[in-house]
Amino acid sequence: MRIVNGVLAIFLALFALAQVNDPDGVFWAAVYGAGALWCLVAALKPAMGAFGPIRLVFGLTLVASIVGTAWFWPKTSGWWRQDVWWETETAREGMGMMILLICLVVAGLVILRRSETA
Repeated sequence: MRIVNGVLAIFLALFALAQVNDPDGVFWAAVYGAGALWCLVAALKPAMGAFGPIRLVFGLTLVASIVGTAWFWPKTSGWWRQDVWWETETAREGMGMMILLICLVVAGLVILRRSETA
């Protein structure tokens, strides 16, 4: 799982870097950067999750990503088709939040499992 979380951290960091020309790029870079940070923690120091305040911050980040996924969920029909998300910003934003949520769930499983054994 270390390798998976390491790859996800790189993946999300690249997402954050890709926000250079986006009008709301600072927001999305922060969102993806937070996800990359948690995946990096899960890859390198998953036992940090046993520390109460860090566990609380991770939980808040996870809840925020769930709320964000609901908020940005694409309202465009057929949003999963390439011709739609290629042209529609809201579809891409919704899918970005879904990807972030999946990455945080993967990181969270590792962090929680490690913190239970610590």
